[in-house]
Amino acid sequence: MKLCVIIPAAGQSQRFGREDKLSHDLGGRPVLLRTVECFAKREEVTSILVAGPPDDLEAFKGRFGAALGFHGASLIAGGRVDRWETVKCALEHVPDDATHIAVHDAARPNVTDELLDRIFAAARTLSAVVPGTPMASTIKKIDPEHVVDAGEEGDVLADAILGDAGRLAVPAQLVASTEDRRVLVAAQTPQVFDRTVLMRAYSEAHLDGVTDDAEAVERLGEAVHVIEGDLGNIKITTQRDLQVLAALLRSQPKARPAGDPFGLG
Repeated sequence: MKLCVIIPAAGQSQRFGREDKLSHDLGGRPVLLRTVECFAKREEVTSILVAGPPDDLEAFKGRFGAALGFHGASLIAGGRVDRWETVKCALEHVPDDATHIAVHDAARPNVTDELLDRIFAAARTLSAVVPGTPMASTIKKIDPEHVVDAGEEGDVLADAILGDAGRLAVPAQLVASTEDRRVLVAAQTPQVFDRTVLMRAYSEAHLDGVTDDAEAVERLGEAVHVIEGDLGNIKITTQRDLQVLAALLRSQPKARPAGDPFGLG
């Protein structure tokens, strides 16, 4: 296996807030560099492509370029709107000798070697492999068109003068059904594909609405298989995700220095 890893990093991260989440410090290093480090020392990985924002590529290079180069990663321009556009741009730079392609979220910096061992082993046999975790909670399907305000009832006269100022609004959506969680998983990354399969999926004209690479392959009618993911493989989407992941990393045992197997140093 000769694996090219694509890391889309061109998004706006609007749900995270005004800060750049990929530059955010996580245990002494920026989030993006922690993500790249997960793959840099794997013998299966022969190339790493980080696809940054095309309209801000020089500034992005200023923040990360030297460190990415140290880890053997190449910086390229991604897309401007959707994630699939960034992946499609990156596919043009995949080396000819790559037999497999992995696509991994830039904001998933806690991929363990154990997870990579499993997914790389499966990818040697299967053409499209995705890590996934079971749904622990009861899953409700909602009606997005049916929303009511279940918050505090305001004083009619006060509302007429002040509007909704000071009143707690609680939007509530109608439950349409309860889903069978036994047949549902939460998909993670890295998602690993036979090179020809992913290239063929992204050569299709209609990719609008595709939210992950497995979906692009599914649209071909190709089989996609799920292996056991890792609950610690958290994607940082909000500030709360970053806080949870930072706490998780702090709780993990620190590596002992070489020659000190019992931690006596």
